[in-house]
Amino acid sequence: MRICICDDNPITVEYLSDSIHAFLRKSHLKAFEISVFQDGNSLLKDQGPKDLVLLDIEMPELSGLHVGQQLVKLNKDVIIIIVTSYAEYLDDAMKLRVFRYLSKPIDEQRLFRCLKDALELYSNTTATLPLETKDGVYTVRTSHIVSVEAVDHKVIVHTIDKDYHTVQNMQYWLDKLPSGMFFQSHRSFIVNYAHVTDFDHSVIHLYHNQLTAYLTRRKYTAFKDAFLLYMETH
Repeated sequence: MRICICDDNPITVEYLSDSIHAFLRKSHLKAFEISVFQDGNSLLKDQGPKDLVLLDIEMPELSGLHVGQQLVKLNKDVIIIIVTSYAEYLDDAMKLRVFRYLSKPIDEQRLFRCLKDALELYSNTTATLPLETKDGVYTVRTSHIVSVEAVDHKVIVHTIDKDYHTVQNMQYWLDKLPSGMFFQSHRSFIVNYAHVTDFDHSVIHLYHNQLTAYLTRRKYTAFKDAFLLYMETH
């Protein structure tokens, strides 16, 4: 995993770098790379992976919000933590769907909790599962699975790239998919919270309304509560 710090304040950069190293040592984590950037242009020009980005908003030339938008276009799975002294940018940051918003001066314990949650999300996002069809076996990221649908004694896995007619049954997917990301909304549907666009008491619209899933009325409240909790923590 590569962690990028982008801030034009050397004192903040040093503090974040030292704190992240301390968190990694405390957590006994070693397979991490930390890279530092003093402006948005250098971060965007960098060709390396950007898994977790701690991003200032007010920087020379390019604002952190603009940089964040470009990062999401390049990698929709990037985890962005906004670090700033300016609370007035909170609404714009939320529209960008940033993972967290940390106010300066940064509280180290809050930063540690934020990093812990970010690493858990990264683990879920990058996890893969084997998907077996009659034509062969494929590996898919769980985060790229939009929904699983049972129809006419067949099970279809809808992903952001294509649909797979899998030989694995619904119970397989219920057992394998992480419960913190997926919900069985109906006996014939399992949906990924991350791809939900809107829902009512009977239907869930997914992935920019390209897909729909049934929502059993008796599960509406449970789904709504779980979805809102997911949105609050992601």
